Amino acid sequence: MSCSSSSGSEGEEEGFDSYRKGGYHAVRIGDPFSGGRYIAQRKLGWGQFSTVWLAFDTQSSSYVALKIQKSAQQFAQAALHEIEFLSAAADGDLQNTKCVVRLIDHFKHAGPNGQHLCMVLEFLGDSLLRLIRYNRYKGLKMDKVREICRCVLTGLDYLHRELGMIHSDLKPENILLCSTIDPAKDPVRSGLTPLLEKPEGNANGGGGSSTMNLIEKKLKRRAKRAVAKISERRVSMVGGEASSKTERSLDGIDMRCKVVDFGNACWADKQFAEEIQTRQYRAPEVILKSGYSFSVDMWSFGCTAFELVTGDMLFAPKEGNGYGEDEDHLALMMELLGKMPRKIAIGGARSKDYFDRHGDLKRIRRLKYWPLDRLLVDKYKLPEAEAKEFAEFLSPVLEFAPEKRPTAQQCLEHPWMNNVVSTQNSAADNVESQVRNLKIKG
Repeated sequence: MSCSSSSGSEGEEEGFDSYRKGGYHAVRIGDPFSGGRYIAQRKLGWGQFSTVWLAFDTQSSSYVALKIQKSAQQFAQAALHEIEFLSAAADGDLQNTKCVVRLIDHFKHAGPNGQHLCMVLEFLGDSLLRLIRYNRYKGLKMDKVREICRCVLTGLDYLHRELGMIHSDLKPENILLCSTIDPAKDPVRSGLTPLLEKPEGNANGGGGSSTMNLIEKKLKRRAKRAVAKISERRVSMVGGEASSKTERSLDGIDMRCKVVDFGNACWADKQFAEEIQTRQYRAPEVILKSGYSFSVDMWSFGCTAFELVTGDMLFAPKEGNGYGEDEDHLALMMELLGKMPRKIAIGGARSKDYFDRHGDLKRIRRLKYWPLDRLLVDKYKLPEAEAKEFAEFLSPVLEFAPEKRPTAQQCLEHPWMNNVVSTQNSAADNVESQVRNLKIKG
């Protein structure tokens, strides 16, 4: 959770019991930070480690995202880790063209709950997860997916090739659009006037009033949700459901985006964790513990690209009767990509937990194979040519052998990314139809 206009869990609050020693810092609108340079405007969201605020930078006269970490030692340590990677990314990208979130400043802020590390990041828009939800999980048009992929690959190419950095938690939540889906939520586009002093009645404010506000907000939000559910039931009873599912237009939404959240990043030559990545985007070599490198980010990129095209996660493993999530995950991979080569299947520190010596899964014996190009046509109704082109781009990224996966730089040069295939195919189709017409006339 980084610097989005819509960070944090939807419809939830962080809980006032976390506003204590070692916990969150209670912020009031109009509060100054860093000697008065940044003024808090409104809360953008929250995460397990921090809250994020829209703030006005009086020095540059621009809006920024202010991330305020919890004050306990382990949270301060996590913030220092993220600052290390964000600083390295910012130092090498002076022109701000590498599609990675920009760290503007960082400082310490003393409050009643302790000393909090604060990061100032550029203000960005909604996450790709929010975009997928906004589009009602329908999948985006290929030209929009291409635009997003170009930005993500530019970011990964920069991190991998120029910085030697592995993001290790790439997923739709950690990729933010450069501007908001709703212009009203963008402080610049909506013409928001910055608040440069505390509103009346908020001068001293203490933690108590802040806590009371949180309780009141929580109760109001619950009441609103209950009312919304009742009215939804009424709508569906009178058959108004269909109208709520009309397609949303994505025209006018800027698809440029940036890679964010470097809390789990590591240097390729200085790894510190064996288990990385969010479950659904986790590469096979991480599950099998056979070592990893930059190619784990490419696997996660492949999963994300599929999700943008279809609206569904590529792999959503579940525990089953007699087998765990990891084994189900490996089975799902093989159903899509074919049998895992034996050398890879038995080559990891945890291979024996899942595979026998022949490279077959121990507990899931019957696999239902459904190759990527057929899945795109049969389940997601993509036109044959479009599905074939996209599968040709995506399949190498999802290679079981990490060393065979293309780099971000190679992906950027792929014909699908540059729309070469589509143009060639449509030209060939035109010629074919002209030949057919001549035959009919003849």
